Amino acid sequence: MRALIFDVDGTLANTERDGHRPAFNAAFAEVGLPWHWDEAFYGKLLVTCGGFERLRYYAENFDPTTLARPDFDELMHRVHDIKSRNYQRLLAAGAIPLRADIGQLICDARTEGMRLAIASSSKLDNVVGLLRANLGPNVDSWFDVIASGDVAAAKKPSPELYQWALQQLRLPPRDCLAVEDSERGLAASLAAGIPTVITVSDYTINENFDGARMVLAEAERVSLDKLRLWHATASTS
Repeated sequence: MRALIFDVDGTLANTERDGHRPAFNAAFAEVGLPWHWDEAFYGKLLVTCGGFERLRYYAENFDPTTLARPDFDELMHRVHDIKSRNYQRLLAAGAIPLRADIGQLICDARTEGMRLAIASSSKLDNVVGLLRANLGPNVDSWFDVIASGDVAAAKKPSPELYQWALQQLRLPPRDCLAVEDSERGLAASLAAGIPTVITVSDYTINENFDGARMVLAEAERVSLDKLRLWHATASTS
């Protein structure tokens, strides 16, 4: 195992529940939309990948009146821009912490010379902002590759992000281990040929993780030694 490739939303932190969701709600209020997404309902919206795509999905299924507005696309772009600014403010305020053991895992991997990468459909600013808010202003330099939504047109479950990360790392898939939290992310990493472990988040607990090397409940801690063991089982199975 020569490299760890991390998903971000739900894997490094509960960004969907604690970050994107309240940032959306504040944006709705600012533009005067009578929308509000509570924690449980937002989990259902996550079947649609991508913030802008999620806005359209909600309008199509729950607010056809707003969907019919002639300025709908312009309004949604405005909402998404405001939401992005709100999210950055939450990051800067330290309101979106990393999951309990992830920060230590990243530090341990770096100390032991493991290469680090990110494969996330999120925007680059959101990925870097989360890392810097929790691990310091220079933490993005710890990662050899940050494959974000800015470099891949197709979102997960497409393997494009992982394939791009592998190309930049110049490593074969079998020398890497992906850390994901969702069925969609697992499908993407497996399609790229990368052994994968799952750290279940509150929004993905009931998803299907067939093909993962290991599935951890949210409360279970993950260590570098455990990841090495699970990667070794992938290479011999």
